Amino acid sequence: MNQASEKQLFGISITLSISQELNMISDNVNKLADKVKVLIIGKHGQLARSLVDTAPHNIELLSLARSGINLLDLSNIEKAVARFKPNTVINASGYTDVESAESDATSAFSVNETAVENIATVTSKNNIRLIHISSDFVFDGTSKVPYSTNDKPNPLSIYGASKLAGERALTRLQPNNSSVIRTSWLYSPYGNNFVKTMLNLMSTKEHLNVVSDQIGCPTNANKLALFIWQLTTLDTIYPFYHWSDLGSTSWYEFAIEIQNIGVNLGLLTRKIPINSIKSFEYPSNVKRPKYSVLDTSNSQSILAAKDWREELAEFLKKLKER
Repeated sequence: MNQASEKQLFGISITLSISQELNMISDNVNKLADKVKVLIIGKHGQLARSLVDTAPHNIELLSLARSGINLLDLSNIEKAVARFKPNTVINASGYTDVESAESDATSAFSVNETAVENIATVTSKNNIRLIHISSDFVFDGTSKVPYSTNDKPNPLSIYGASKLAGERALTRLQPNNSSVIRTSWLYSPYGNNFVKTMLNLMSTKEHLNVVSDQIGCPTNANKLALFIWQLTTLDTIYPFYHWSDLGSTSWYEFAIEIQNIGVNLGLLTRKIPINSIKSFEYPSNVKRPKYSVLDTSNSQSILAAKDWREELAEFLKKLKER
C-alpha cells in the first residue's frame, strides 16, 4: 500500500503513495461538506466492493445490494434515499451477463435501463449527484482510434443496447450533476473476471485458446474506484467520462501477460501453450466490438492512469499477498 506512483491530481503531476492518494481525496471531500454521504448500489459487484475498499475515511458510506433495494420500485428507492439522505449515489449495479442478455432482453433492459431511469428520477428530484457506470459495448468497434466521449454509440448486442438505453435515460432525466462513466474489461479480486478466470484455467488446463482480434483495454477496478471518488469531490462534473488503464491490447495478449507475470510471482507453477484464435472460432451468440479502446484524455486531469501492464502487475502482486 506504500508503493509510490506518479499521479496527476487536479492538473498537478506529483508522486504519491496509494495511502497519500486516499488522504488527498479525503481532503478534497472535506472541501464540499463536513461529511459526505454516499450510497452505492450493487453491493456485491466488483466495482462496488472496490469502492468500499478505497473509500476515503471521512465518507459515510451505505452499500446496498439489489436484494436490499428494489430498483424497479420507485417508491422503494425514494424510501432508501429519504432514510440515508446521500449527497451522491453511485450506481455500480447492472445486468452484465453479455451472453444471457441475447436470450433475455427483458431482464437486461429492466436492470440496465428501467432501474437507471428510476434512480435518476429520485436523484434528480432530490438534487443528489448520480454517477452511473456504463460500458465500451455501446460502440460498434468500427473505429480505428480510441472512442471519445463525443463519438456516436452504435451497440451490436442486446447488452450494449441496454447499457446505451440506461445512459440515455439518465441524461434525459438528470442532465446536470450526473455522470456516465464508460469503462472496459474490468477486473478485481472479486467476482468473475478475465484475470481470475485465466489464472484458474492456466492452473488446470493443458492449453488455452484465446481470441486475438478483439482490441480493447483492461481496467483495474481499484483505480476506477479512485477515479470515482475524485468525481465526488468536484464542484461540477461532465456528463460523460471514459476510464480504463492506458494502452490497448487483445484478449490473447492480455492472457499472455497474465501468465508471464503469474509465473514470475509464483501464482502459477508452469506455463502452458496459449493459442491465438479469431472471434468466429470462439463459440458465442454475442456480436462484440472488434475495437473498443476508450479515449480517457478528459479523465487524466482528474486522476492519471497507468499502462495496463503496470496495473496488472501491481494487481497480481497484491492478489498474491491476500
